[in-house]
Amino acid sequence: MTIEFKPSPSLPPPQSSVGAVAWIRKNFFSSPLNIALTLFSLYILYLLLPPMVQWALIDATWQGTSKAACTAGGACWAFIGVYFKQFMYGLYPAAETWRVNLALILLILLVAMYAVKAIHKGLLTAVILLVYPVVAFILFAGGMFGLESVETTNWGGLFLTTLLGVVGIVASLPLGVLLALGRRSDMPIVKSVCVVFIETIRAVPLITILFMASVMIPLFLPDGLNFNKLLRVLIGITLFSAAYMAEVIRGGLQAIPKGQYEAADAMGLTYWQSMTLVILPQALKLVIPGIVNTFIGLFKDTTLVYIVGMFDLLGRIQAANHDANWLGTTTEGYAFAGFVYWAICFGMSRYSMAVERKLDTGHKRN
Repeated sequence: MTIEFKPSPSLPPPQSSVGAVAWIRKNFFSSPLNIALTLFSLYILYLLLPPMVQWALIDATWQGTSKAACTAGGACWAFIGVYFKQFMYGLYPAAETWRVNLALILLILLVAMYAVKAIHKGLLTAVILLVYPVVAFILFAGGMFGLESVETTNWGGLFLTTLLGVVGIVASLPLGVLLALGRRSDMPIVKSVCVVFIETIRAVPLITILFMASVMIPLFLPDGLNFNKLLRVLIGITLFSAAYMAEVIRGGLQAIPKGQYEAADAMGLTYWQSMTLVILPQALKLVIPGIVNTFIGLFKDTTLVYIVGMFDLLGRIQAANHDANWLGTTTEGYAFAGFVYWAICFGMSRYSMAVERKLDTGHKRN
């Protein structure tokens, strides 16, 4: 007679260990110290939130043509409403702002097409990197196809901030990859050039590079030859970000086990084949947080272009604060700028976390 022992069915976890209540208990009330910190944090929020809500919403003034209309004692958001178009587009002609909006919509649609499985991702990337910039520049600058010409000196606000950030991010990533590979190269001249470039750029602040690009470079150009100031600033920002990006990517390359390089060599792959097919995909995945951190830092550093006479979002707000009709609205302007920068940078951070989870193929021990 054979006796079979069947494992007892696993019991479902008690209701107290799952759900929102369990999450709150685990994260906020799991120990006496956590309880004390939670209560202290709630007390601080109790002190800060009601006055902030009172100032920002309840007592706020939403409409008006001058500071004199803001008599309720709260925030004067009418200031933001009056200057909103300048904060978004700078001095770009109001009748032509549809061109900026159209370029943004096209970019969003192109990026969203990555979610369509039937579309060839390599071809789509080529369109975004090679075709879209030309179309966007034609829309922004005009002067052809019946579009009114708009000088880059009129570009400003969030439009200019986004342009500087996107171009700097897109251009600095491949340049940073090349610099990182060059720094780890076995060719002495290539390695030396990359090391000198990276260490020199990282040793000076961005504002110095912007001054060099905006003021000093024209002094060394032949008479009659001059680059647009926006182009010079874009080159300076790209080179600055690429130096930091190179170090981030170099860290990822050093984290790849030596066996991966040997496996690529054993398969008969060339240097560039092994880098693009084996090494770089793994290295870039490892340093996604560092890459996005560099992107966020670059986006915030674009505010420094105000020093060289370019009015981005923060520059436009600072210029509007000198309007005699709106004296005393500095807090509202900086609060608006802070919220915009926080929303964009927070979105970039959350997107990077989603990419990390999607590409997470690490070997976890149970």
